Amino acid sequence: MASEKVETVVAGNYVEMEREEGDSKSAKNKLSNLFWHGGSVYDAWFSCASNQVAQVLLTLPYSFSQLGMLSGILFQLFYGLMGSWTAYLISLLYVEYRTRKEREKVDFRNHVIQWFEVLDGLLGKHWRNIGLFFNCTFLLFGSVIQLIACASNIYYINDNLDKRTWTYIFGACCATTVFIPSFHNYRVWSFLGLMMTSYTAWYLTIASLLHGQIDGVKHSGPNKMVLYFTGATNILYTFGGHAVTVEIMHAMWKPQKFKMIYLIATLSVLTLTLPSASAVYWAFGDLLLTHSNALSLLPRSGFRDTAVILMLIHQFITFGFACTPLYFVWEKFIGVHETKSVFKRALARLPVVIPIWFLAIIFPFFGPINSTVGSLLVSFTVYIIPSLAHMITFAPSAARENAVERPPSFLGGWAGMYSINIFVVVWVLIVGFGFGGWASMLNFIQQINTFGLFTKCYQCPHKA
Repeated sequence: MASEKVETVVAGNYVEMEREEGDSKSAKNKLSNLFWHGGSVYDAWFSCASNQVAQVLLTLPYSFSQLGMLSGILFQLFYGLMGSWTAYLISLLYVEYRTRKEREKVDFRNHVIQWFEVLDGLLGKHWRNIGLFFNCTFLLFGSVIQLIACASNIYYINDNLDKRTWTYIFGACCATTVFIPSFHNYRVWSFLGLMMTSYTAWYLTIASLLHGQIDGVKHSGPNKMVLYFTGATNILYTFGGHAVTVEIMHAMWKPQKFKMIYLIATLSVLTLTLPSASAVYWAFGDLLLTHSNALSLLPRSGFRDTAVILMLIHQFITFGFACTPLYFVWEKFIGVHETKSVFKRALARLPVVIPIWFLAIIFPFFGPINSTVGSLLVSFTVYIIPSLAHMITFAPSAARENAVERPPSFLGGWAGMYSINIFVVVWVLIVGFGFGGWASMLNFIQQINTFGLFTKCYQCPHKA
């Protein structure tokens, strides 16, 4: 038992706000360990799967209406594999960075390693600055999207208030995530989050099949390039949830075991996203082009209300996932990151929530904003930067020879890895950022022209 305790500490029982006091065998500490202290492989898997699917589950049918059924399915499989690959690269770079630092006797037990620090340690300050800009901007808008989704969903249960008012209310609710110390403490939330999205996904699937196709249903997609690349970029965003990969790894007792977790999480998520998106698109077809939230098309029922409530809770969790790395960056900037007081750190984090709240009120475009963030931010944060960083880090022969993790032989060694990395960079730069950026920005501007900034109720049905 004692040796196990030592191994845990050495492996990284990192940032904790609470003081670990008293007998670890007490009932209170056992309960705390069960629900609060998550650092296992399973915790990381739940975190990745729960964070990946989130509210995008409700916008994928909208993407299918833009792409068509076949392209929708193929893009999910393709970007799912590509996202798993770059998460694997990030895990390799994290292990490389941490190993090098620990050889220099650096102690990380009171410090959460983040992606920009990995880039700084391996490639220097310019890479750090680029990584910091893209990562923070993506996480900022990722948090904005969760707030918009909360308002969009609750409206289908209670339309007495407009979506903008609901955004004010949920902004205040989501601000309570400042009290959750780190990803180490998301054990029960990650588990519950995946259960909630599983329910919602299968509700969408079964309810759509039972509802059947609407009269005169049309499946005309793809029929416009703008819509096609907008839909593709939303799927790029779907499998780009690993801007928080380093923080999730750092919360593990043994981060080196992360390598395949994201791939397994992606495969499990595909069992939710493919059936639900396909079934809703089959039932409603082109009607989804003007209904970016799939829940808006299904009739009101107890099952639908349950799905809405569960997604609201899950969006609160995902808001925390997206915001926590921003909290860490802000804490480090103002010098309170290693403070043990829960209250001090929570108070210090509050300013991070204010711009998120404000942006959600300015741009309440549920659906189109996902594609815009995907093309302009996710493309670099999640796909291009990790691939380039991996190639440059291991460009010197000495770095390849002394690499902590070497490429598996079935990939074709270093040459195989470099080939895949080059393909990812070129594809995402041209298709994701280039065509996707062009299409999603045109679509986003169209939403502004149609609905206006600060619109009170985006895509709400007109009341009599």
